[in-house]
Amino acid sequence: MSKVMAIGEVMVEFSRGADGRYGLSFGGDTFNTAVYLSRAGVETSYATALGDDRYSEAIRVAAQGEGIRTQHMLRVPGRTPGLYVIDTDPRGERAFSYWREAAPARELFELAGWEMVAEAIIEANIIYLSGVTLSLYSNVGLGRLLATLEFARERGSKIVFDGNFRPKAWRGDLSRARAVYGQALKRTSIALPSFEDEATLWGDGSPTATAERLATFGVPEIVVKNGAEGVLVVAAGGSQVVPTPHPIEPVDTTAAGDSFNAAYLAARLEGQPPALAAEAGHALAGRVIRHRGAILPRHANA
Repeated sequence: MSKVMAIGEVMVEFSRGADGRYGLSFGGDTFNTAVYLSRAGVETSYATALGDDRYSEAIRVAAQGEGIRTQHMLRVPGRTPGLYVIDTDPRGERAFSYWREAAPARELFELAGWEMVAEAIIEANIIYLSGVTLSLYSNVGLGRLLATLEFARERGSKIVFDGNFRPKAWRGDLSRARAVYGQALKRTSIALPSFEDEATLWGDGSPTATAERLATFGVPEIVVKNGAEGVLVVAAGGSQVVPTPHPIEPVDTTAAGDSFNAAYLAARLEGQPPALAAEAGHALAGRVIRHRGAILPRHANA
């Protein structure tokens, strides 16, 4: 299957269990997708920067255990990864608290060795990133990332982008976020946004409005996720709503969109049409939200 390079940040995750205690794991939006892609049999690499502490090493080992290639995880002496805590309400809706401002992932494209990472990105068949990825970097880092994506696109790589807008990550600067998103979307082959995020960033009134706006950037394949309302798929000149198969009472909605994206991409790489790929996305996301934390235990992934 085609090689995928995902770009972003892996953090230490603490998720509160049913007994009120917190369990330790690792997560991050594009990393979650990378894990589920690898579990689906897709050759997947991950580009980020970590420290040299025991948690950074544990992240690397965990990624390798999932079959993810880790040679493009740069290491920075004396640094530690970011951390986040998940709390869920009785409906399974999650709230996050972050400690990540000094995480080395933010400097990926300014560290010694960034050129090597860029070369590997350019060689990938599929490049996967998100709005969270974009929010990490300085203007220098963003310039290098966008130039890398442009070179990759010219060489035939497909860019897959999940808007995944988080206002705090952009410090409320919607104008900057829109400008950066616009540059990413001009290079995007497949867009996998969530309607709620797009409405927050762009003021879209409906999933159809989101799809129409994304089409103006030249994105040929668009899948707008809309929670229990299903997804709107726009591709090959047609559009259709692919509903969720049945109502699910979530335990924790963390990584619902990330896992959907992974199953959708894996199905598309197998040659399935977009609507069937969306059904595969619903199926995996439905399993993920029945468990706490971003990553399903392996025994629950069957």
